[in-house]
Amino acid sequence: MTAQTAFPLEPTPIHVPDAVLDDLKARLRLTRWPDDVGNDDGYYGISRRYLQQLAEYWLDRYDWRAAEAAINAYEHYRVDVDGVPVHFMRKPGVGPAPTPLILTHGWPWTFWHWSRVVGPLADPAAHGGDPADAFDVIVPSLPGFGFSAPLPDDPDMNFVKVADLWHTLMTRTLGYEKYAAGGCDVGALVTGQLGHKYADELHGIHIGSGQRLDMFTGERAWDITGGHPLPAGLPAAAHRQLLSLERRFAVHLSAHLLDPSTLAYGLSDSPVGLLAWILKRWTTWSDSRGDVETVFSKDELLTHAMIFWVNNTISTSIRYYANANRYPWAPSHDRHPAVEAPTGITFVAHENPPGVTTPAERVQHWLGSDRASWYNHTNLTAHEEGGHFIPWETPEAWTTDLRRTFRDRP
Repeated sequence: MTAQTAFPLEPTPIHVPDAVLDDLKARLRLTRWPDDVGNDDGYYGISRRYLQQLAEYWLDRYDWRAAEAAINAYEHYRVDVDGVPVHFMRKPGVGPAPTPLILTHGWPWTFWHWSRVVGPLADPAAHGGDPADAFDVIVPSLPGFGFSAPLPDDPDMNFVKVADLWHTLMTRTLGYEKYAAGGCDVGALVTGQLGHKYADELHGIHIGSGQRLDMFTGERAWDITGGHPLPAGLPAAAHRQLLSLERRFAVHLSAHLLDPSTLAYGLSDSPVGLLAWILKRWTTWSDSRGDVETVFSKDELLTHAMIFWVNNTISTSIRYYANANRYPWAPSHDRHPAVEAPTGITFVAHENPPGVTTPAERVQHWLGSDRASWYNHTNLTAHEEGGHFIPWETPEAWTTDLRRTFRDRP
């Protein structure tokens, strides 16, 4: 497809039936709250005091129809890609030659976490930028997330399979001859796999963090330490930083990899249970310093939660971790670097490794790691702020970094 070619699909606005919203309210009213003595400081997890306030807001004040109208300000499409239902949001590019760009979210993200960068990327002139930097922006929901549901009976959906689906979506369904790709979290793995398997058909990729594509392989993929004890002799600050990273990521990794279906029964039945599980990640993974509403308002938190709830997709979303291990990544070629597509990476301060305190140190730390050799890295940028939800938390930084990656694209 070229800039002069009409888009080949008809949009389908998002609409959640009233019956689903009525069922949600009934479940919220009937919530049975656990005893949570001594947890006002969040030591044992999300405190009942705050969660109950948020649940009451959800029941009495939150307006899904207003959120739905904001979401529908963009074009939405639903298509079948090789038997898998895929929803995506689109913002057409405004410029002399917009570059097709697919953006992939992670967990517990939704497609809506990209909403703060879609406008500036698609129409840079309207946001003080150069129209030559315009992208035709495609933002899908990962299969089994949000409105990309329900999944077919095939049990093996993971980031490797999604990369194949995305390539089919962009080239066969939408007809783009060549495209760019960006992603964070699980979406960074999808995007990295695109840059590995389909490098010749991409302008390049831009991701957050830059992990190895085989990071979920092996017998102890659920253990963030890989079974190793904490290094001896670390400075006190680095020791605290390492413990903080473990506490931040160990719980969901072990649960999602080892027992996702058991967990999913409770999360699929109780909206408060679902909210608590993902709220913990939004609070600790974002650069919120413990106050999640400095990053997400109540309405924003609940809109993201709603996208999981109304589609009953928490179970299929958390299974991505187990499936990345059960159906492990295998190389499509033996060339080096494995990801041959030109690669830009954005690093944020809240995810700095132990002992790293400055942007320059972060870049050097990554270059000295076993991850750097995986990528044809051409644009590395670290920032002094920001957390895991990069395009939501630091949209200007992400937009600037991504534009730089593709400005000199082949």
